Amino acid sequence: MEITVITVSLLLGTGLIAGIINTLAGGGSNLTLPALMIMGLPADMANATNRVGVIMHTMVTLRSFSRHGKLPMQGAKGLFVPVLVGGVIGSILASYLPATLLKPILLTTMISMSLVMLFRPGMVFPSAHEQPQALVRWSKSWWLLLLSGVYGGFVQAGVGFVLIAVIAGGLRYDLVRTNALKILCTGTFTSVALALFIWRGQVVWVPGLILASATMAGGLIGVRLALNISPLVMKWVLFVMTVVVSIAALL
Repeated sequence: MEITVITVSLLLGTGLIAGIINTLAGGGSNLTLPALMIMGLPADMANATNRVGVIMHTMVTLRSFSRHGKLPMQGAKGLFVPVLVGGVIGSILASYLPATLLKPILLTTMISMSLVMLFRPGMVFPSAHEQPQALVRWSKSWWLLLLSGVYGGFVQAGVGFVLIAVIAGGLRYDLVRTNALKILCTGTFTSVALALFIWRGQVVWVPGLILASATMAGGLIGVRLALNISPLVMKWVLFVMTVVVSIAALL
C-alpha cells in the first residue's frame, strides 16, 4: 500500500475518533478496520495492523484511569484467565481464516454490534443503583468473558460493548469503572493476538504506528470526556460512520 498525505490524514482522523470512542464505551475499530481496508490492506492484515493502535491506546488510557482512581484492580483479578484463553482461541481463528472469508465476517459483525448498541441499549448499559459483584458470585460471567476474549481476539471491532455488557450488566460496575476494566481486558487479549499476528508477519508497521499515535491522543481526550459526553449522541455518530465506511470498504 502507498502512504500519501490522504492516507495519513485518514489514519490520523479515524484513529483520533476511535481512541475517544474506545475510551468512552467501545467500537472504535468499527472505524479503523474499514479505513485500513479502504487503503488497500487485505482483511486479515487490516485486522492485525489495527491491533498496534489498540494496544498503545490501552496502555495510555489505563495509566490515566489508574491515576484518577477509576481502575478497580481488586475486581480485575478474576478477569484475566477467561479473556486470555479466549484471546488465544480468537486470534488463531483470525490469523488462519482466508482473507476472502474474513472481510464479510468483519463487516457484518461491526454493523451488527452497532445495531445492538442503538436499539437494545439495555444489553449494554447497567442500572446505576446496583452494586458490583465478585466474579465468583456470578459464574456465568466467566464463560461470557471467555467468549468475549474469543470475539476480541478474532475481530476486535465492537468488543468493548460485549465487555461492557458482561462487566457492567453481569458484575454491576458503574460505567466509568466498567470502561477501565473493559480496557484492561482488551489489553489482555490484544497482547496475545498482536504477538501471534507479528509472528505470522501480518502487521504492516507504518500505518499501524501512525494509527497508534492518533488513538493514544484520542484515548487521553476520551478519559477527560468520560463523565460528560452524551452516550446517545455518541451511539448515533458511531452508527452512521460505521455504515458509511463499511459500505465504502465493500465497494
